[in-house]
Amino acid sequence: MTSLDFKKINIQAYKPGRSILKKKKNAIKLSANESALGVSPKVLKLLKSRNYKVYKYPDSSAKDLRKVISLNFKCKSNQIICGSGSDEIIQMICQLFIKPGDEVVVPQYSFLMYRVYSSIVGAKVVFSKENNFKVSIADIIKKVSKKTKIVFIANPNNPTGTYLEKKELIDLRKKLNKKILLVVDDAYDEYMNDNKYSSGLEIFKNKKNVFVLRTFSKIYGLASLRIGWGYGDKKIIDALNIIKPPFNVNQIAQLCAIESLKDKKFITKSIKHNLFWSKKIKNDLEKFKIFCNKISANFLLLNFNKCKLSANTIEKKLLKKGIILRETKTYGIKNCLRLTIGNNQENKLFLKSMEQIF
Repeated sequence: MTSLDFKKINIQAYKPGRSILKKKKNAIKLSANESALGVSPKVLKLLKSRNYKVYKYPDSSAKDLRKVISLNFKCKSNQIICGSGSDEIIQMICQLFIKPGDEVVVPQYSFLMYRVYSSIVGAKVVFSKENNFKVSIADIIKKVSKKTKIVFIANPNNPTGTYLEKKELIDLRKKLNKKILLVVDDAYDEYMNDNKYSSGLEIFKNKKNVFVLRTFSKIYGLASLRIGWGYGDKKIIDALNIIKPPFNVNQIAQLCAIESLKDKKFITKSIKHNLFWSKKIKNDLEKFKIFCNKISANFLLLNFNKCKLSANTIEKKLLKKGIILRETKTYGIKNCLRLTIGNNQENKLFLKSMEQIF
């Protein structure tokens, strides 16, 4: 039998959080940091109208969407690139900047796709240590070498929920070699409620050696449509457009993203919902000696080190009740679970289940 040779890629594939339970038809999924309130009514109206032509190719440059993004975020449309989720843009950045033997620095507990795409193109992934689950600028600088091409930072960080303040992020960029690209992932920016924090886009809008990632999968609720965008120096964007797959963002995703950006009321409602329930859940869990990160994004990292029950035990008990949380062993974090803030009903059921367990 003929056996074809192909490149052996020695990496661990991304393992998404569990989303279904065989014995539970109506499982509550609090494992993927999805929007608690779904999508904007404007998006629902668009989808119901079916005002799109699926037999036509979408605009490959996403011109209309980029124009709306530029108006919303006060940035230049020719420095924006759209992708099939921000994941695709991470992949393209790695393809553009990295050659085999180069190095990439990522925090030890960070979004898994940074290391996956870096490894695929032949980079050595170097992990910087964290202090109490917070990114350490000092250790990132310590781990940088002459071979370092990119430093990836998610701020707030997934899965830990910790974040760097504005001055810390600026300090990191100053201490890095100017030829190293700093990639700042703003996926959870809209949820932030700390005046000492600023998004990567706000801080580095005019920097040539910083690239910012954004997504429509979180607060905008378009996770299933796979759409994200990136912002950087025009020379980087021009180069990315050369390697970008044609028609990579489908027409419906582009139209829904435009509508979602128009609905400020929905975003405000989502932010208030997230803040209310984050505080309530954090406070309620402390009586069981379960402690969380400082409130930041739309999820909490639940730490069971001082609790009488382990994370593994709680996860199994919740699964029996049809509630799915994200295990963190995949990220290298022991005795923790990541909890996405759900809608009112989901959050109440989660807290009721925790009361019953204890």
